[in-house]
Amino acid sequence: MNDGPLSPNETRDLLARLSHMPKKWLGQNFLIDGNIVRKSLELGEVKAGDTVVEVGPGLGTLTRTLLCAGVDLYAVEADRTMHFHLTESLLPRFPKTFHLKEGDAVDFPRAGLVDPADGSFKVVANLPYAISTPWMDGICVGPHPSMMVLMLQREAAERLTAEVGTGHWSAVTAQVHLAFEKIKVHPVPAQSFNPPPKVDSCLLVLRRRPDAKRLSPRAREVARMLFTQRRKQVGSAAKKLFPGAADVAAWLADLPRYGLTSLARPEAIPAEAWLTL
Repeated sequence: MNDGPLSPNETRDLLARLSHMPKKWLGQNFLIDGNIVRKSLELGEVKAGDTVVEVGPGLGTLTRTLLCAGVDLYAVEADRTMHFHLTESLLPRFPKTFHLKEGDAVDFPRAGLVDPADGSFKVVANLPYAISTPWMDGICVGPHPSMMVLMLQREAAERLTAEVGTGHWSAVTAQVHLAFEKIKVHPVPAQSFNPPPKVDSCLLVLRRRPDAKRLSPRAREVARMLFTQRRKQVGSAAKKLFPGAADVAAWLADLPRYGLTSLARPEAIPAEAWLTL
């Protein structure tokens, strides 16, 4: 059996044998470019003995490349047909290093990996656009991976790594900024997938900051709520959303430390300012 990435013909043949049509609602664009698979491992500095989380393994072209590289792999797959295929094809070959879970990656952002320490694992994931933000929110809560290589629509990558003061700055973006630094964005052509998507894709490489921080549950709650009113000034929005909340009032009073006032809108507030909640 070929232990490298699946070729385009192998991918088409396997889909036919499984009688499986790619599901748009699951973001199923199957990777058929071996160079991109190998680039993912290279960018993630993946080596034997690493603990790696994979999201949406699908047909397993990246999965088996990771397993053959000698990693301890935790994967979560939402599609029952794909989960069955992986259970039949790869689980018997790698019974000690392949940990496969059926479920939604938003519910299991670390694919069932239990209580890892910060920096003790990596993520290599082909993220559907629909779950990229809620999945990242779950990752930012922690523990934090040391490195992530994320296959994303370019627009999703831009949203997750936006700068403060821009239209894409959000509660999740602020959390990403506090925990990770952007290392590289590597373009991926549409022809690397079956079926080819109608949007631009890329590999986004994020590395955990040495001084990585995470927001408190209260800060995450306040930030999420205020960003639902992103066109309003934070002072007036907070008065409506958190009436009488002493901690929010104290946070608003602290904004001048960052050169802001309660007249600012959420997208103007830097990540560090949310830490005081």
